Amino acid sequence: MRSIAAVALTLTPFSAWAALVDDVQTLLSRQNLADADRLVRAAQHKAGATPEVAAAISWLARGALAARQLDRADAYATEAAKMAVPLVGIRRIDNDPWLPTAVGASIEVHAAVLAGRGDVPEALAYLNQQLQAWSSSSLAERIRKNINLLSLEGKPAPPLEGLSLSSLRGHPVLIFFWAHWCPDCKAEVPILADLQKKFASQGLTLVGPTKLYGYAAGGDPASPAVERQYIELIRHQYYSPLGSFAAPISAANFRSYGASTTPTLVLLDRAGIVRYYHPGAVTESALAARIQALH
Repeated sequence: MRSIAAVALTLTPFSAWAALVDDVQTLLSRQNLADADRLVRAAQHKAGATPEVAAAISWLARGALAARQLDRADAYATEAAKMAVPLVGIRRIDNDPWLPTAVGASIEVHAAVLAGRGDVPEALAYLNQQLQAWSSSSLAERIRKNINLLSLEGKPAPPLEGLSLSSLRGHPVLIFFWAHWCPDCKAEVPILADLQKKFASQGLTLVGPTKLYGYAAGGDPASPAVERQYIELIRHQYYSPLGSFAAPISAANFRSYGASTTPTLVLLDRAGIVRYYHPGAVTESALAARIQALH
């Protein structure tokens, strides 16, 4: 049987470029960085410097980082950025499906390499510089996420628009960032419901910020009013086990907490200090241990 890389290279040009990033991700999930690199280089030879190729190279950077090959990861990240950033002058970054991936991953990986080498202050300085440069784009959430991963725990929680966190002082607070389209968020519901019951006597309070994405059922464009109604429908259908938790709707909350990944879970102690910041799903045992440690 031929490898994915070999099959992909026999596709028509349009199909090959459309599937390039998916094929690279599949190879990297198998820890096959060598074939992923060969596939990207073949695509680059045929297509040149395109947003799709830049995004694929940024995935190579993530693959090398996961393998703890820091120098190689940084080299890929630099290459992806050098290819993608000049293209932003041609296409506004959020008008292209691949450029945010390429630039965002290059920033993320370079910062992770700096932190992995023990230079967290330099990583934070770099991320803050990039946050300023890309503040008006979708990259702001992702960059803030990486800043928060390196620095938010142990600090007072950023304020939430639409909800006063100070009114919840004296209670441990679990902030659950979710999206109406997010299957991983729905999968987290039974875990959160169990934790609510387990820690009810300690006063655990759940807050569930979300935001508008501009579409509703089936991905159809929706006005804010229609999308808000859809959010309430999804909340009733999938999130009712969590009870009547506060769910402020605000893009500003996602930016300040760097919730570019949904779910994102943030645990505050009784004084409003962040004790756990985690983009992505969390197991019940892991989250329970963090909550238990507050008492």
